[in-house]
Amino acid sequence: MRLRELAGQRAFDYREAKPDLSPPSSAWQRFWRRVFTWLRNLLGGPSAPSYDGFWRWLIYGLLAAAVVFVVLKLLEVDLTRVFGRAPRRAALGYETLSENIHELDFPAQLRAAEEAGNLRLAVRLGYLALLKQLSDSALIEWQPDKTNQAYLRELASQRPALRPAFAEATRQFEYVWYGELALTPPLYAEVRAEQVALGRQLGPGGAVLS
Repeated sequence: MRLRELAGQRAFDYREAKPDLSPPSSAWQRFWRRVFTWLRNLLGGPSAPSYDGFWRWLIYGLLAAAVVFVVLKLLEVDLTRVFGRAPRRAALGYETLSENIHELDFPAQLRAAEEAGNLRLAVRLGYLALLKQLSDSALIEWQPDKTNQAYLRELASQRPALRPAFAEATRQFEYVWYGELALTPPLYAEVRAEQVALGRQLGPGGAVLS
């Protein structure tokens, strides 16, 4: 009887343990397991319900969104227009869809926009004047439907030294025009000063921006 009791205790079980034949976890699986464990603890500790399935699909969704974002950037899709608000119709009877940078009277348009207090339009006109200078200098090939990123690449291949300044002017223009960044007169003065400085680097046409 005593022998049977001892044999039933785990400490006296000398049978050879079966090897674990399950495949080892990859580093990727271990990473996500730790993420799910952290999320469960964050949501209420060990007693909280399992959210593995929900968080797994949420993360997959975020990864898919990241892939879509990268693809759209590679295709040069203007994300500010896709996901942002449509720019308000500018004053002065100005129609952006039909504008041609080689036909615009930039000094008159800029002066009218500033006098009307339409600083967003003034920033746009200043940026378009820069595009005209770049086009006149054969540093870019202007097309109405071409993206600003395409112009940046063209300028980088022709005049790499000018790319940082043009990239900053592009960033400011997109924030103001597509992002509808609120412009105060002092902030507008800074943006215009950078446009003027870049215009002067591009050549005589920079007088248009002064």
